[in-house]
Amino acid sequence: MTITEKTKTIKITQIGSSIRRDSKQALYLKSLGLGKIGATKELIDSNSVRKLIAKTRHMIEVTE
Repeated sequence: MTITEKTKTIKITQIGSSIRRDSKQALYLKSLGLGKIGATKELIDSNSVRKLIAKTRHMIEVTE
């Protein structure tokens, strides 16, 4: 088995803009690897990623 087969991943798509939001929220999006509407990233499911998702829930769409 490879690493990707063992670990659970989350697919995140940005659906909202960070314009006119708190500057911290833009940094949270950047740390998730997002930056433009429609950008998609697949990340390993971890506590730190879950916390960032919770803080930017209104700007992203999560697929498990």
